Order: sequence, then structure tokens, then C-alpha cells
Amino acid sequence: MAKQLLQGNEAVALAARDAGMTFFASYPITPASEILHTLVHTDVTVVQMEDEIASINAAIGASLAGAKVMVATSGPGFSLMQESIGLAHMMETPLVVVDVQRVGPSTGMPTLPAQGDVLQARYGSHGDYFPIIFYPNSVAELYEYTFKAFNAAEESLSPVILLSDGFISHLYETVDVKQLKRAKRRKQPLGTGSRHFTGLTRSRSVPAPSDPGIHQRMIESLQRRHDRVAGKYNAYEYIENPSSHVLVISYGAMSRAMLNFADEYGLYRPIRMFPVVEDLTEIAADYDVVLVSEMNAGQYTYVVERIINRDVQCVSFLGGQLNLKAIGRRLREAIRRK
Repeated sequence: MAKQLLQGNEAVALAARDAGMTFFASYPITPASEILHTLVHTDVTVVQMEDEIASINAAIGASLAGAKVMVATSGPGFSLMQESIGLAHMMETPLVVVDVQRVGPSTGMPTLPAQGDVLQARYGSHGDYFPIIFYPNSVAELYEYTFKAFNAAEESLSPVILLSDGFISHLYETVDVKQLKRAKRRKQPLGTGSRHFTGLTRSRSVPAPSDPGIHQRMIESLQRRHDRVAGKYNAYEYIENPSSHVLVISYGAMSRAMLNFADEYGLYRPIRMFPVVEDLTEIAADYDVVLVSEMNAGQYTYVVERIINRDVQCVSFLGGQLNLKAIGRRLREAIRRK
């Protein structure tokens, strides 16, 4: 059956299975738990771990042994995973990390959606690393970008982050799975041969924890590879509006709400959140006013300001609810302040 009515979390789970995933580790957490619930009914090896730290470390080990792996969580669990995400970057270990965002910090509002993990996805672990981060805004895109996340992880030899939120992941839409590209499979386990895996700075596979020159070359090499792979996924959506002097940037669930204002403003939606798509600077240059509307206190606003080197106004929505009248009013208020 090509067309299926799927929940967003179900789409992620089934796409991962169809992409050839063989190992999934997770700890149940709202609003991501349906990924685990769906996968236990497939032929994928599924392990419910005692916590999120154990989940991602199990996934790293399985990836090194040759499995295609994924973990899924929400904000509190994503926080616990950060040290091991850094380890996986350092050990050049491919895996997919799904973060279905909810209101935080801490336990926050567990059943309500948010977009507060954007900067954590990019900078959550310590040191210099260069994650590829996707943020779809539909069930079909969750299915599609789960495939692309596995491809990007194997091409970059690193963790790839797939962001979602409680709105998108709990949405039901019809998906035509036959139209979506299949992922390629890894040829052999990473742990074969003579390579030594370590979280230490290294030259080839030999640890070199006291040589700054080696560390500089290693980090620069990792960055070049990640930039090269990210360039294959230069994904965004732009709805031009030549009659408007205002560009509104939004993503995930918020970008769906913004479609109601396409007659009033230009709309830009990043799908590859990081690295930021270079075309954004050229697109923003056509507008006098740039706004970022997001379900946090302005996390991507700071990123956009730095990239386009202009003052950017944040239209922030906190608390896990969206109201079209309130969105329209606050957009107009922000434009008047400019």
C-alpha cells in the first residue's frame, strides 16, 4: 500500500525501518514515545534502556559493530545525551538522533510542543563539532528526512539530528511512501580492520592528546567533511512576496501557521537548520524588515542576525499553544516597532 495515513512519530519509525535501521535504543518520553511503540512491532532490534544516557551509548556501540542505528527522545533526554553525542562526533560514528521538542527547561510542560532545543542541537556538547540538523514541518517530510538523516550520518560519519515538535510529531497526514527516496546501506562495520576508536585527539587512529597542531588539523578535516556532506542537503522553502517589504522566517509547526500570512509577507522556512543555508543572506537582502517567529525566546533569531549581519526582530511564542489571531497581531506590532 503506497499511501498511508500516518502520525508524525509513526512516519519517523517506519522510515527508519525502511531505510535499513537494524537497532533502536530508547527510553519512553513524551512526546516521542510513539516512535518506540511503533518500532516494537517491526523486525528492528529495539531495546528500552534504563535512561537516555544508556540509550545513546548502546546506539554508538551498535553502530561501531555495523548496525544502522537511531535514538529518539525529547528535551530532557536530549540534554542527557549531549556528552555522548560529542563522543560520537569525535569517534566519527554515524547515527540518527530524533528530538521531539516540548516546553522546558527541565520537566517543563511535558505534553505541550515547543522549539526550545534549536541551539542545544547545534551547541549542546562541548568542544568544536559541526552537526547536520534537519527540521521538517509535515508527516511526509518527517518520513523523507529520516531517510536523508541516515544518508547524511553515513556520509559524514557523525550523528545527524532530526528535530521535530509535539505538533508535527502528533499530526496525522496521508503519505505516499513510494515517492520517497530509499537510503543506501553501509557496506561494512566500522569496527573492522585496525582502526582504533577513541574520544581523544588523534592522528589517524593513534591518540595524540598533547599536540595542538594535530588537534587543529583533525577538527578542520572533520569540518570540511561535514560542510561537504551538508551541501548535498541544501534544503529550504521560500515563498516570495514582491509586494511586501517584510520577510518572516519560521520553521517546524510555526512555519505551517505562517502559511496563513503568505499574502502579507515573504516567507522563508529552513529545513536544514544547521549549517545555515547560504541562500538566506541573498533572500533577506530583498526585504527591508526581517522577522523570526519561533516557539522559544529567540534562539534562531540570534543565528539569523549573525548570518545576515542585520538587526532581526523576534516574534516569540512560549507555552505550547498557537493562535492565528495572536500571531497576526504580534507580527504587525513587531513591524510597527521597526
